[in-house]
Amino acid sequence: MKKLFFSAFVFLAFLGCSGDTDEQPCETCGEIWSSSSSRQSSSSVSLCPNYNPASSSNRGTFTDPRDSQEYSTILICNQTWLAKNLNYDADGSRCYGDNTGGDSQGNCDTYGRLYNWHTAMNNAASSNAVPSGVQGVCPPGWHLPSDKEWDALMTAVGGSSLAGRHLKSQTGWYSCGTSGSGNSYLCEDTYGFAALPGGYGYSGGYFSNAGSYGSWWSASEGSDFGAYRRNMGYYYENAYWHNGSKSFLFSVRCLQD
Repeated sequence: MKKLFFSAFVFLAFLGCSGDTDEQPCETCGEIWSSSSSRQSSSSVSLCPNYNPASSSNRGTFTDPRDSQEYSTILICNQTWLAKNLNYDADGSRCYGDNTGGDSQGNCDTYGRLYNWHTAMNNAASSNAVPSGVQGVCPPGWHLPSDKEWDALMTAVGGSSLAGRHLKSQTGWYSCGTSGSGNSYLCEDTYGFAALPGGYGYSGGYFSNAGSYGSWWSASEGSDFGAYRRNMGYYYENAYWHNGSKSFLFSVRCLQD
C-alpha cells in the first residue's frame, strides 16, 4: 500500500498542474482556442449531431504495412483514431519494464511501446496545425496529433473534465469500472477509444505506473525542454494536458490523415 501511494505521489509531482477546467463552446471540431496559460473545451455544443457512438460503422481495422501489426480503428466526430496504443518498434522505443528494447515482461502487446518525444516525432518540427502534418513514428496515412487535435477530441466527447471517463478502456486499469459495477472510479469507453494505461519511463531506464496512468504525446512543442501530452489516471474522470520533458517515454496514439 505504501508503495502504491508513493508511486502515485511521485507521478503527480512529476506531472505538475493541468490546464484550466473552464468549459466554453466552440463552433467546429479542430477550432479550439488555446494558449500556454489556459484551455477551453466544449461540453455544451453538439459538434457532430448525427454521430452515434454505438454505430458499428465507426469501427474498423488497419494493418501497419511496416510490421503487419493490426489495429482497431474508431471514428469519433470527424477524427479516425487507432483504437490501441502504437506498438511499432522504432529505434529508441521501449516496452514497459525492459530497457533493452525487448519485451521480457510481455507489456508491449497490451500497452504498446513507449517513446520519447523526438522518437515519436521522428525528429520532425513541432506543429499545432489541424492536421498536424507530422507522420512521426505513425504508419503511412496517419500522423501524430497536434495539441489542437487532442483538444478537438476532448470537445467531441463532452469536454476534458469527463474525457477520461469516456475514453478509458473498461478493462486494463487498476481499480476502475463501468457505471453500476460498484467501482468508485469510472472507465466507460463510451466511444471505443479504449485508452490503456501504459505508464511512463525515464531515459535512464526507470519505469512506473503501468495500469494506473496513461500519457500520450502530441506533435506540439511547449518549450525547448518540453512538449504537450494528454494524461489520464485510474482515479479521476478528466483527461488533462501537460507540457513536460521531451526525454520521458510515453505512449502514442495515431490519427488518420
